[in-house]
Amino acid sequence: MRALGIDVGTTAVKALLLDEKARVVAEASHPHDLKSPHPGWAEEDPGDWWRGVKAALGKLFEKEDPGEVAAVAVSGMVPALVLLDEAGNVLRPSIQQNDARHAEEIRWFKEHFPEEVLFAHTGATWNAQVIPPKLLWIKRHEPEVFEKIHRLSGSYEYVTWLLGGRGPEYLEANWALESALWSEREKRWLSEILELIGLDEQVLRPVRFPQEVVGEVKGTEVPLAPGTPLTAGSADHIAAALAAGLLEEGEAVLKFGGAGDFLYVAPEFAPLPELFIDYHDVPGRYVINGCMATSGSLIKWFRQNFAPESSYAELDQAAEEVPAGSQGVVALPYFLGEKTPIHDPHARGTILGLTLAHGPAHLYRALLEAVAYAFRHHVDVLKAKGHEIRRFYVMDGGAKSPLWRKITASVLGEPVYYLETGAAGSAYGTAFLAGVVAGMWDYTQIKEVATPAGVTEPDPGWNEVYDQLYSVYRETYERLKDLYPRLEVKHA
Repeated sequence: MRALGIDVGTTAVKALLLDEKARVVAEASHPHDLKSPHPGWAEEDPGDWWRGVKAALGKLFEKEDPGEVAAVAVSGMVPALVLLDEAGNVLRPSIQQNDARHAEEIRWFKEHFPEEVLFAHTGATWNAQVIPPKLLWIKRHEPEVFEKIHRLSGSYEYVTWLLGGRGPEYLEANWALESALWSEREKRWLSEILELIGLDEQVLRPVRFPQEVVGEVKGTEVPLAPGTPLTAGSADHIAAALAAGLLEEGEAVLKFGGAGDFLYVAPEFAPLPELFIDYHDVPGRYVINGCMATSGSLIKWFRQNFAPESSYAELDQAAEEVPAGSQGVVALPYFLGEKTPIHDPHARGTILGLTLAHGPAHLYRALLEAVAYAFRHHVDVLKAKGHEIRRFYVMDGGAKSPLWRKITASVLGEPVYYLETGAAGSAYGTAFLAGVVAGMWDYTQIKEVATPAGVTEPDPGWNEVYDQLYSVYRETYERLKDLYPRLEVKHA
């Protein structure tokens, strides 16, 4: 028997196959692009996802038997917004969760639907991540698209729908909860919000949970056996929490992907206005989490624009020659606005403290430090609410960097335990979920797999410097936040 996980990531579709002992027996990926045609925009072509799924599965099953697959689960970015017409055609590029074009619409909702009422129902606030302001933006700027909307979908629900031969139609529980359209308190769609936008509740679909089988594979576009069970799938960051073995309260994961995710298990629905809250893939538990709009994508931006001939290892090597604190350079990593914990789509990337004595290595290191400061900000929010964090895990592509791990440990003042991507990540967690649904293992067995590859201790000297500059980092945003909106230029 095999369990198949497919992850629709920000930059690639990844497919991963596990055997009966939850060992990786095959994996494959296919790249795609995140598009930002205007400042603050983040879009992807759902057709790219489907082409990526077909390509990745084609590679995956070159030597594996698809008839051995016991269940399939798909994960992806949440809440991505896919708009479909009555025939099931995609109406426009997907608006991604880190898109920040709709500041005016967020302000409108704050005036027309009280934030305290929204928070009581959903645990969400009016911010750049939630769905209603994006729909209102579509209505105002693309009315010809808005008029054709028949159904809303997320990224992994859309792929699962195609795997099922254009069925089933559903919305996974975490898309619902993070959309700000689902009342966790009353277990219903908030039709009163849709009415404000001018949409009927019929554009939504039944809410299904990760552990549920929602359909079966149909058709011949992918090398999977017809009839293979399809689960409801998972939000990518929640699948990553499962892959990391994050089952109990007191453990946190810092996920250095294209965006930056912060994950912390909670035993009950107790949302914080600065952060998000999701259903865990494990029934009866929740994950308090944050999502920073940039993390690895910020480092990729630096390399593409300033050091295209250098590898990340070479950039790290140069940055290691720069003292902790980048000799007084402090960066704010808000290059796509920012989601948690400040929820400010107007925020912009900022470099403070440059002199003629600084060079590219200083700026590169300052960006690494900026992401670590942003993670510490999340930790401060949790601690202020009385939550205790006993252990920090780091994972995903950026965590491969020993320098970034040491910077992060030193900014936090705590050891960080490294989970290698091969034994973790959203694709692995999604495949593990599929195996649970198929009865191949239970949730607790993830602890046998998610063992740290090593631990990085904080440097006391670095920690002292970072404590000083972290306060500068926090104060810089507070002083500049009223200026950021004035930087926006209206485009034709």
